[in-house]
Amino acid sequence: MNQTKVVLIGAGPAGLTAAYELLTRGDKFDIIVLEASSDIGGISKTVNYKGNRMDIGGHRFFSKSDRVMDWWLNIMPIDSAELDDNLIVKYHGQTKQVVTETTDSKMISNPNRVMLVRNRLSRIYFLRKFFSYPVSLSVETIKNLGVVRMFKILFSYLYIRVKPIKPEETLEDFFINRFGKALYLTFFKDYTEKVWGFKCNEISKDWGAQRIKGLSVSKTIKHALRNAIGSGRAKGISQKNTETSLIEKFLYPKLGPGQMWELVAEKIKVKGGQIILNCEVIGLKGNIKEGINEVVCRDENQNIISFSADLVFSTMPIKDLFEAFEFEVDPEVRQVATQLNYRDFITVGLLCRSLKVKDKNQPQGLIQDNWIYIQERDVRIGRLQIFNNWSPHLVADKNTIWMGLEYFCNEGDDLWALEDSRFIQMAIQELEKIGIIDSDAVLDSTIVRVKKTYPAYTGSYADFPKVISYLNDLKNLYPIGRNGMHKYNNSDHSMLTAMVAVDNILANNTNKSNLWEINTEEEYHESK
Repeated sequence: MNQTKVVLIGAGPAGLTAAYELLTRGDKFDIIVLEASSDIGGISKTVNYKGNRMDIGGHRFFSKSDRVMDWWLNIMPIDSAELDDNLIVKYHGQTKQVVTETTDSKMISNPNRVMLVRNRLSRIYFLRKFFSYPVSLSVETIKNLGVVRMFKILFSYLYIRVKPIKPEETLEDFFINRFGKALYLTFFKDYTEKVWGFKCNEISKDWGAQRIKGLSVSKTIKHALRNAIGSGRAKGISQKNTETSLIEKFLYPKLGPGQMWELVAEKIKVKGGQIILNCEVIGLKGNIKEGINEVVCRDENQNIISFSADLVFSTMPIKDLFEAFEFEVDPEVRQVATQLNYRDFITVGLLCRSLKVKDKNQPQGLIQDNWIYIQERDVRIGRLQIFNNWSPHLVADKNTIWMGLEYFCNEGDDLWALEDSRFIQMAIQELEKIGIIDSDAVLDSTIVRVKKTYPAYTGSYADFPKVISYLNDLKNLYPIGRNGMHKYNNSDHSMLTAMVAVDNILANNTNKSNLWEINTEEEYHESK
């Protein structure tokens, strides 16, 4: 039987999901996954530094898609030690116990290949104080901000409810319409501009629609009131009626997110698929009428190799994709694609003996946050992860505190160009400056740099529909995932783009519009 040759570019969540789906749901596909780096998992990989594991960017395994939740639990069941009568999952409106059985006997015998159920806590650090995230109208918040600032926040919120900004065009408009100008200036403006390197009035409102969606002051208050009377607390991990920013529990692989994708990669190989690491795609041959027929790569020894293709899935950044096209492309479309912006990412791993900041509810001294949004204007750190709280198994010595200090930058700017040792020293000094640690408590450190982590809604993004239209016309090319679609998706939505693309192929559906609707149509909106 002649097999369809499928080349998948990128071994992150979207690429590996597509490969696994094709191999599981049919026997007519010859699968090759090409990964430019030496790692499995893309930005969902786990970095191991001397037995201390780093989650790059933080990955909560939570989705409102039953299909994704089922998929994850089929690969990695929940640790039986985590299960009790209160841990249930809801599927399609019906409740059933989490299924922990699996046909993979190797997985059953490996106690590390399981999901943990984690409590979510994220807070904002501002004015050298902790605030709930999302910000709540609590006694603590009023005390931290002061009566005058709180009055301004309340007044500006009531004002915008009466006179909203119309038309809503920028991210600044989006924030102000939902939270009021005073709250926007207090908690959203500086942090968002630190993350993206652009002013909020220079960023498309699409970013807000993508990442915040249904979250608002009124929904935050309602959620807090339901919790106060006990009716809002989710019994399990489903929380399908809860805004993503308000969820209280999530699943997490015992040894970090990369463990999921390393296991999926193993299954792909067992099913006959190939995964080639250190193989950078540098050329795509074909034409707009017939599609891509050959993928050209450079391997780790600088050899040029090529693969014929009947179908191509791409998770590579769209900017790089268009630069790799070796056929004539509409000049206007190429210009839009190659002028798209990205935000790069640096994480400093810091191993500490103790923290200076204390949580009064935790006498042992370890604060319970998964991550902390650093709102302080006098430092450049954007976010702080406490890896102990993602999974205690990420930390080699349980008596130490293992953290990730996250910085947002652009390749080539002053942060990116800073030499590693100087960068680490700067990061330590910043954390000491804002009162999180004492520098003499630092035991060890490392640094990880990731290019094109976040597709930005700036630059030529306003003309991006032209790129979508062009890619839809390349009949055998399926752009999927975050960078593959230049869409700031979480991993579950990236996976769904892969699943739906496979659905289309198996159904002989050549219309790709449903791929672009994921995380924009009502089914995926948090506001549903």
